[in-house]
Amino acid sequence: MNYIVLDLEWNQCPSGKAHEEKALPFEIIEIGAVRVNKAHQVTGQFREIVRPQVYTSLHFRTKEIVALRAIDFANARCFQDVAADFFAWCRGDNSADIEYDEPEFCTWGPADLTELQRNLSYYNIKSPFSFPLIYYDIQKIFSIVYEDRKTRRSLEYAIDFLEIPKTVAFHSALSDAIYTSLIMQQLDDSQIRENSSVDYFRTPLSRKEEIYLHYETYDKFISKLFVSRNQAMKDSVVTSTRCPLCQKNAQKKIRWFSAGGHNQFCLAWCPLHGYIKGKIRLRLNANRMTYAVKTLKAVTEEEARLISEKKEAVKAKRQSH
Repeated sequence: MNYIVLDLEWNQCPSGKAHEEKALPFEIIEIGAVRVNKAHQVTGQFREIVRPQVYTSLHFRTKEIVALRAIDFANARCFQDVAADFFAWCRGDNSADIEYDEPEFCTWGPADLTELQRNLSYYNIKSPFSFPLIYYDIQKIFSIVYEDRKTRRSLEYAIDFLEIPKTVAFHSALSDAIYTSLIMQQLDDSQIRENSSVDYFRTPLSRKEEIYLHYETYDKFISKLFVSRNQAMKDSVVTSTRCPLCQKNAQKKIRWFSAGGHNQFCLAWCPLHGYIKGKIRLRLNANRMTYAVKTLKAVTEEEARLISEKKEAVKAKRQSH
C-alpha cells in the first residue's frame, strides 16, 4: 500500500475574475508529490514545473506566494505531458524492482485533487481516479487528532505545533508535500485511515451512484443531482434520518429547517442511542446542478438543545419580518 502525498501550485487570471476562463479558474503551474509507505516513510518523490498555457502571466497573488519566476517556465513542459508522467510515477511504471498497489492520495486541505481533476477535464484528459474518489485530508485529520475537529490550520502552523524543523521554504509544491508527509509521521495509520474524505468534483449522476460513508461517530451521504435546492429537499432519501450507530430509522423531533445560507438542520431521536443531529449542505456542481451532502451524527442533550434554540431563533426572525 502506497500513499501519494500531493501538493499543487496554481495561477489565476492576472487581469481579474471577469476575464478568466470559466472552465479553468486555476491553472496548475507546479506538481509536487512524495510516495509514502504504510510506515509513513518517504520512498520516492516527484516535482515538475508546468508551463502555463491559459494564463501566461502570473497573477500578483501568485507572485507573492509561489517561489516561481518567469525564467523558471522557460523549459517547462505543458500540463498534458507532465500529468502523464506524474500518474505513471504514481502507478510505479518502469519500477520492476518494486511492487506498487493502487496509490491512495493525501493532501493538505480539500482543494488540490479538485483542481487537478478540473485541469484534466479542461484538456480532455481521461481521469485516472476511481469513483468515488476517497482520499485523506491531513489538514482535517490534524484537527481531529490535535484540536477541535473543526478548525483548519495552515501547514506551517501544524509544523510549528508539532515542533518539526523547518528546513526548506513553504509554498513550493514539493516542499509542502514533504512537510505534509512529516506530519503524517506523527500520526498512527489508523488515525489516517479512519478519517477519510470524499472529493466532490465528480458527483453521483443517479441514485445507484449515490455515496454512503460510515465513520466511527457519524455517517455521510452524497446525493445524485437535482435541478434545484427545493427539489433536493423534497427527496425522501435526502431527508431521511438514520442512526449512524445502529443504522435504524430515527424519528424526527425537529424537521429540516434552514438557518440561512445553503445549510439545513434537523434533530432526530434513536431509542437506543439518543439524539441524532442532521445537517445537509446544498452545493452546486460545475453545471449549476444541486447535490446534497448530508451528515448524521449522535449528539448530547446539550447539543440537541442548541439545535432547538437555533430553530426557535429562525422562527422568531421570520415572525419579526
